[in-house]
Amino acid sequence: MAALTIAVASSDPAQARAKSKHEARPHAIHGPSYHPPYAAIVIDDKSGAVLHDVSANEPRHPASLTKIMTLYLLFEQLEAGTLKLDTVLPVSTRASLQNPTKLGLKPNQTIKVEEAILGLVTKSANDAAVVVAEAISGSEEEFAARMTRKARALGMSGTTYVNASGLPAEAQITTARDQAMLGRAIQHRFPVYYQYFSTPTFRYKGAEMRNHNHLLGNVKGVDGIKTGYTEASGYNLTSSVRRDEKHIVAVVLGGTSNGARDARMRQLIEEHIIRAALVRTVPVVAEINDGTDEESPPVLAVAPAASKPDAMGEGDAGAAEGKAEAVPLPRPRVLAATAEENGSKQAANTKSRTRAARLTAKASTSSTPQAVYTLTQSQTRNLDRKPGSFSY
Repeated sequence: MAALTIAVASSDPAQARAKSKHEARPHAIHGPSYHPPYAAIVIDDKSGAVLHDVSANEPRHPASLTKIMTLYLLFEQLEAGTLKLDTVLPVSTRASLQNPTKLGLKPNQTIKVEEAILGLVTKSANDAAVVVAEAISGSEEEFAARMTRKARALGMSGTTYVNASGLPAEAQITTARDQAMLGRAIQHRFPVYYQYFSTPTFRYKGAEMRNHNHLLGNVKGVDGIKTGYTEASGYNLTSSVRRDEKHIVAVVLGGTSNGARDARMRQLIEEHIIRAALVRTVPVVAEINDGTDEESPPVLAVAPAASKPDAMGEGDAGAAEGKAEAVPLPRPRVLAATAEENGSKQAANTKSRTRAARLTAKASTSSTPQAVYTLTQSQTRNLDRKPGSFSY
């Protein structure tokens, strides 16, 4: 394994606090009549057909759907062997100062890679997102640039990232179509690591973190992937559904509440999965090597693991506040795909360190439609430090 170099992302707490506050302020305040702009798409993963499309190419704020790309880049490091699940990552002052939701990480603490993954997929922890960003690229700014390059390589032409968490940022934009592309790509490329998105709960230092994706275990076939919310974006959700040998990926952006968003997603799933193909007729989503994403630089900010854990999900040996307990992950799924879908890298992924367990899904239906809203450009600005404005 390549040698890892320890780097300090932020050594001056006062400077980090000032920078964090400065970056958080320039957001417009929306009035009580504000409604986030809606967009949605449903893609048949096996045929590539668009089964449903509303404003799918229009710019929207991703909120914590951002963390899907953060995890994509982290899974790359795991696949390459540059990081391992038990590698411990240092927490900078800047990471600890991120707005909620978060794990409550403290400066100079460490967190294992697997704990960070579980914190991202369940709690949607913003502090863990910055820890990962600084570990891989040295700074969140450099990591965000890397995220954008990866988006371009995946064909996500309408997406630009400026942070790793999805916290309010005017320039951080995406489209429903791009998020569906990413939702497909991450499970095609990392079929085993993708299983983390189905984690229902995660215990970290005595606190139980519940997955914000309430469709898990409540809608038949839902196996992930991520929710998101800021005041400007509204309630976002990317869902993956496998049912009766069919597979769809759906995205809803701009829901007016958790319940309205989830009801709309349930409706889209039930209306459109019946039209999905049984046999794959298009290649899996893959990166385009067009020179925009150069050879990955070495990991910059990783503290060496003190010892190898005896079991998955043990707490940090250097922390004084208890241990983290990771729920067992589902057994790697046998995807209904050809050998070319998986390739040698996917075969290697099946040797992952994740443990076997399966999530039992229960069927659920809903028919509550979500209204479609339109806004002027000036109304899509973000709000921070106000109830309902945080990213999760």
